[in-house]
Amino acid sequence: MGPAVVTPHPRMPYVVTVDTGLRDLRAADHLLRTFAAELALAEGGFGCTHLVRGERPRVVVSLAPESRAELGEVRAWLVAEGYEVTGGAPDAVGRAVLYRGAGLLRGTMTVEEVLSVSAIDRVTVLGSAGQPRLDTHLVTCGHVRPQWQGGELVLAAMPAVGGTLVPFEVPEPTPCCADH
Repeated sequence: MGPAVVTPHPRMPYVVTVDTGLRDLRAADHLLRTFAAELALAEGGFGCTHLVRGERPRVVVSLAPESRAELGEVRAWLVAEGYEVTGGAPDAVGRAVLYRGAGLLRGTMTVEEVLSVSAIDRVTVLGSAGQPRLDTHLVTCGHVRPQWQGGELVLAAMPAVGGTLVPFEVPEPTPCCADH
């Protein structure tokens, strides 16, 4: 049985989900970037990963183009390529890989710059009740993966050296048992 389908929120009115049985986020990120390149998706859409738990844990991807017409083209291409496509998103908390401005989030930027050049609505800091100051520097490491929370695209960050922040998700995580 496939994942439950969630009605998209207003920022993503047109969504399809593809379940290829992937088991890791890096492979899902790569698949989304491949889809975006093959489909020449407009910058204003979204591509997200979603963790599916249960008997067969896996990562599924969703694509949310800007228009209903583009959604039809995306669906037709995916089906023609042999993918099983379902309408809607599998959940409301997808991890965004493709979003407006994602490619601009490189190097060190202020929180204000991150918010102004991208689709990210808010930055939160783990262990902190409030939001960071807009002039706080964020060292992106070229890997910024915000997550949908209550209809907002939210980047979780953590404190780093020199009063800077870094995204909570790192590009090359150390495997759990790497030192065993």
